[in-house]
Amino acid sequence: MTRTRRNEGAWAESFHEGTDNPRTSNESGRQSSPYGRRRLFCAARVVNEDMDPISLYQFELCPYCHKVKAAMDTKGLPYRKIEVNPYTKKELPELAEGTLRKVPVVQYNGDTVQDSTTILAHLEEHFPDRTPLLPKDATQRAKAHEIEAWVDDDLTHVLPTVIYGTWGEAVKAAQVTARTSNFGPLHNLMVRAGGSLIMHQIAKRIVKKRGGGDPHAMLAAELDKLETWLGENDFVCGTEVSLGDVAAHGALTCIKEFPAFDRVTERPRLAAWYDRVQAVRDANRAR
Repeated sequence: MTRTRRNEGAWAESFHEGTDNPRTSNESGRQSSPYGRRRLFCAARVVNEDMDPISLYQFELCPYCHKVKAAMDTKGLPYRKIEVNPYTKKELPELAEGTLRKVPVVQYNGDTVQDSTTILAHLEEHFPDRTPLLPKDATQRAKAHEIEAWVDDDLTHVLPTVIYGTWGEAVKAAQVTARTSNFGPLHNLMVRAGGSLIMHQIAKRIVKKRGGGDPHAMLAAELDKLETWLGENDFVCGTEVSLGDVAAHGALTCIKEFPAFDRVTERPRLAAWYDRVQAVRDANRAR
């Protein structure tokens, strides 16, 4: 069965990516991705230690944006964050005609790239010598792509239900957004007052679409899958950090300030894995 990114969830209904996945299907019906579709660049450019930072247009509670930050940290690429106002989106750069105005978007050396999956493919092609994210082994490489697809299609659609699921969580999310933004006083007030209401309603719709139930139980079911992929390994594809690790770690980072993150830390293997990936990010992060 062909797997496509579902058009649902807070990330799809707001201004985050979620509706237009660049993944396509090949003749066998299997999922393909930007990594194997075509080369984005004819040759990798040399990365200098004094390279200009990549511009990342983001929203602080967007798991797709955290996924991109995890990849750039792991690769040691300098970047600057531009927080995008979810109401006006005026901070976003000019995008191709017909393109949805959603985050994340990155700009570097005249290139503008949108959608986290395409961005990570861009980074891997553009900076192949900076901590490669794709395993050399074909089986493990396919596994890394499978986990990234799961992050995009499943995990990220559960996360808003535990970020905005209750009024208390929705208010906290609005406070985080206001605290990390560079918006003016009026827009901060709009985010605090209106944002929590809107996102709480969206979270309720997601739960309803998934047949009801406890959002934290839904998250636990997704974490079961990640724990199975991890097994007894240090990282999901073995002994080295990969695309699957940065995608999952990045997405989960967006709930770190919320009680739902306890679902990760209460699992010893996942907690240790999360800390290992974080250690790689911290060690490699451009200073």
